[in-house]
Amino acid sequence: MKELLKSFEKYREYRCVSCGCPMELKKMDITYLGSVFSVDLPACPSCGMAFVPEELATGKMLEVEKILEDK
Repeated sequence: MKELLKSFEKYREYRCVSCGCPMELKKMDITYLGSVFSVDLPACPSCGMAFVPEELATGKMLEVEKILEDK
């Protein structure tokens, strides 16, 4: 979690593409192959659009994806 919070510092200035609001760290539910995971992600407080940083998508999320697909 500390790594994600540190990573989020890079995205503090990001704004939602849909409505222009600044992104805030928010707990989001991600569903993959019937499993639900709660993850803190930068998200728009207005419309709920989430941003998945590349390091999360190609790191932890990729590891979980491979584990679930192997089952």
